[in-house]
Amino acid sequence: MAAAGRRTLVIVDNDRLAVSRLLRGLEPRGFDVEVIESIGEAIAVISRNAPDCLVVESRLPDGNGLDVIVALKRHRPDARAVVLTGYGNIATAVAAIKRGAADYLPKPADIEDVFAVLVGEERVRVAVPENPMSADRVRWEHIQRIFELCDRNVSETARRLNMHRRTLQRILAKRAPR
Repeated sequence: MAAAGRRTLVIVDNDRLAVSRLLRGLEPRGFDVEVIESIGEAIAVISRNAPDCLVVESRLPDGNGLDVIVALKRHRPDARAVVLTGYGNIATAVAAIKRGAADYLPKPADIEDVFAVLVGEERVRVAVPENPMSADRVRWEHIQRIFELCDRNVSETARRLNMHRRTLQRILAKRAPR
């Protein structure tokens, strides 16, 4: 680990917006961050001085981000790696975990989730409710929320929901579904 309890982190991503969000969220939490935009450069940096943690995009112009995880695990088996990608699919997620990633998160990921994975904390998952709202109830709630945001203006609400005004009036006249 780096001096004074700080962790070293390499971010391998060419998405400037995602990188800036990660920097703002992780530097104040004790990470010394190095940003790299290519697979080749990332593998070279890891070979010289493997970091404590890694956040990597799975698809980059010069290759597959999962190769960086393999290089990291070869040089530092205890390091934590997270795949943060805008191209998520189950096959890539399985491959990432098999190669040593601690987790596979879709973009835009919550910074709390990324931090929890990097430091090895258990994330609290929200339990699935016993009796979730029906799809009709969710739709009705959404319509009501938009209706209130439009100051109860039926015409404006119908326009924003891309729905005929008379159809919206019939929906609003009915009771809420269960």
